[in-house]
Amino acid sequence: MQAQTMNKSELIDAVAEATGLSKTDSGKAVEAVFGGIESALKAGDEVRLPGFGTFAVKNRPARTGKNPRTGEPVEIAAAKAAAFKPGKGLKDALNG
Repeated sequence: MQAQTMNKSELIDAVAEATGLSKTDSGKAVEAVFGGIESALKAGDEVRLPGFGTFAVKNRPARTGKNPRTGEPVEIAAAKAAAFKPGKGLKDALNG
């Protein structure tokens, strides 16, 4: 069985249906949530949503990789990446 993918407009539609808000207002709400998470992560903060999960910034150190075509070593710069750790409520919903 192949997993389905929900895109942003489908998420906005789902929020509109669940809340009774217009699609325009739901779109603004979704954008506000994403913007808030992004702002917090940029500031180096975590976003904890009890029962759902935690968004955090992970620091990836510089490392040596390999070019898949040539096999030559390639230096990969250090970078920051967003990470999500699901909470107990989400895990239980997925596995229950």
